[in-house]
Amino acid sequence: MAIVEQELNDRYAIYNADCMEVLPNIPSGSVGMSVYSPPFPELYQYSNDPRDMSNCAKYEEGIDQYRYIVKQIARVTMPGRLTCVHAMDLKRGSYFQRDFPGDIIRVHEEAGFNFVCRVTIWKDPWLIARRTRMKSLRHKNICEDSATVRIGPADYVLVFKKGWDNDEKIAHPHGLKSYAGEDKIPEDLVKRFATYKGDQRKNLMSHWIWRRYASPVWMDIRSGRLMPYQSSKETDEEKHVCPLQLDVIERCLTLYSNLGDTVLTPFMGVGSEVFQAVKMGRKALGVELKPSYYRQAKKNLAAVDTLEPETAATLDFGDEEDEDADE
Repeated sequence: MAIVEQELNDRYAIYNADCMEVLPNIPSGSVGMSVYSPPFPELYQYSNDPRDMSNCAKYEEGIDQYRYIVKQIARVTMPGRLTCVHAMDLKRGSYFQRDFPGDIIRVHEEAGFNFVCRVTIWKDPWLIARRTRMKSLRHKNICEDSATVRIGPADYVLVFKKGWDNDEKIAHPHGLKSYAGEDKIPEDLVKRFATYKGDQRKNLMSHWIWRRYASPVWMDIRSGRLMPYQSSKETDEEKHVCPLQLDVIERCLTLYSNLGDTVLTPFMGVGSEVFQAVKMGRKALGVELKPSYYRQAKKNLAAVDTLEPETAATLDFGDEEDEDADE
């Protein structure tokens, strides 16, 4: 394998390498769950490496490259287990959109996964308009010609399952005990059910958490609960470094993995998924092509027992180009 650097211990294995040079060497059926955000073709350039999926000449070429990666993820995933993919619709020209989540679904179904569900992550359209200067989100456009406006772009988590039978059940015999989100569990429920071990049909705190996790829209994801990432930037132009929120990762890990499971992220970035997996008692396996991202992930993991992500700097997007500018 063409591995530039690696860090291996009994809690995690991370590689500075192309995931397609690492994944084929992972034993089949050894991964309990995958969670990650793939490179978004045509939207951002993450590195100058020709192996980087974001550097494909066309969107369709990026999807073809991703197809090989998903086949390997399917191979290494345990039967009956799941993978969670973060995605969003992508631009097609200055106004229209590509159905990137739809293409992700089709690629996974080709590889033998079954599409389980899609979760929408709510984002404030006013903040999006301020950050990106999208003309199509301006109130002014509503007044002048609402045929020129569109709804603010959401994030999605797409969930897939390999087959059906799961030999190692993902059980919560005492219900759900913690909640990852802005809302607070009502104090009376915490007092009555925090240590409850009786009939789970009567565990109202677990019911409260589950109703929010089972919602098709996650309304209270904390956008600032992120891994430190600023030092991974190499130029001022890298304003798109956007770690996946730890609330999203924590919810996926809670629902779809067991303690001790190996959790895979083939596009590790600054290490959000591997960090949260280790923090929650799982084993992590991450691969990152870009050296600066890998170094930041390594630094974050080294502090997994002491780092408090909530204190990490909130995302500073700076001034981005007008997304609705004329082509």
